[in-house]
Amino acid sequence: MRRKKLNIVLASVLLAAMALAGCNSQGSAPAQNTNTQASGGSAEPSSGGGEKILIATQSPLSGSQSAIGDAIKTGAGFAIELRKEEFKKLGFDLQLFPQDDQADPKMGVSNAEMLVANADVLGVVGHFNTGVAIPSSVKYESGSLVMVSPANSGVTLTEEGKKTVHRICARDDAQGPKGAKYAKEELGVTSVFLIHDKTAYGQGLVDQVKAQFEKDGVKVLGYEGVNQGEKDYNFVVNTAVASNPDLIYFGGIYPEAGIIIKQAKEKGYQGKFMGGDGIDSPDLLKIAGDAAVGVYLTALAGDAKQTEEGRKWAEEYEKVMGKKPGTYSDYAFESANVILNGIVAATQANGGKKPTRDQILEQVHNTKEYQGKFVKVTFDEKGDNKYADVFVYKFEKEGTSFIGKAE
Repeated sequence: MRRKKLNIVLASVLLAAMALAGCNSQGSAPAQNTNTQASGGSAEPSSGGGEKILIATQSPLSGSQSAIGDAIKTGAGFAIELRKEEFKKLGFDLQLFPQDDQADPKMGVSNAEMLVANADVLGVVGHFNTGVAIPSSVKYESGSLVMVSPANSGVTLTEEGKKTVHRICARDDAQGPKGAKYAKEELGVTSVFLIHDKTAYGQGLVDQVKAQFEKDGVKVLGYEGVNQGEKDYNFVVNTAVASNPDLIYFGGIYPEAGIIIKQAKEKGYQGKFMGGDGIDSPDLLKIAGDAAVGVYLTALAGDAKQTEEGRKWAEEYEKVMGKKPGTYSDYAFESANVILNGIVAATQANGGKKPTRDQILEQVHNTKEYQGKFVKVTFDEKGDNKYADVFVYKFEKEGTSFIGKAE
């Protein structure tokens, strides 16, 4: 009996010793990080040797609009790749955190809720679709999570008074009128048929175009809406072609624009075609074929390859990211840098410690005279960029050709 009790005691001592050794096998335990973000919770040290910082993107990475969505993701990713070492020296492990909003408001909101709940997420580059950005921004606002958009042009986005919402591109109340003026003054358009895709972006843009055409005395022969995702728009196209306008203007995205352009040409339409930045994609040529040649568009970003610096940037981009820059890659790059600059400034103001979302938001919102490679940025109180411009392009067989700035 005594031997049995002794064995039990020895076993207990051995287990205690093993447990103590296990607790100390990694040396002294690191100090717990108690930096609480706006969403609650604390940021944990990452395996990369520094506190994790995630920069999210929200754009369509699947579905018919994924070409532009991926360009936004990789543009932001390029900025992050170039600045990882800078952030490592500050003690941070900087990472891209891409989300697929599927061009769907419900998915965008669901993603936004997840991003707000993740304390490591300190900024969002996105969205592509204004109709997704507006409801998602409600969630960002609730968590003080700063958003900088490279592409959202819908006027309403920055008119709702949200402190977290910013964009470096022009609004549709600049893009629409400038596109209409170009059509009248440079293309000689005297009559137009307007088509939109019933979205916040597409219809909002067409309404701006319509107002300017009417102001300038251009006759509006029709105003019709189509549903996104359909494969046949013959009913609207028949009506448009029958009215024989000088110009068919489409407010929407390239998948629908490609079908409408192709069907109009097949029905003998000889006039011009124009759209906004939503049709700015090489995929338009894949959808419409030769019918897309000669189509005009207004865009919110200039042509990066117009300068030697831009060409070098594009070469480095392809080398690092494994693909050529696409539509909005350059503005996503700039949007990410605006956020990253805000984080650096907030870190310095916070004594070198990881800043809160509110501290970052303040720095980003106060961005003044930021001179990027492709755009200059000063945010006004609404979050709009004082220096945003509108540009004109024309589709050729090999892609778009840059015409110049729309005045």
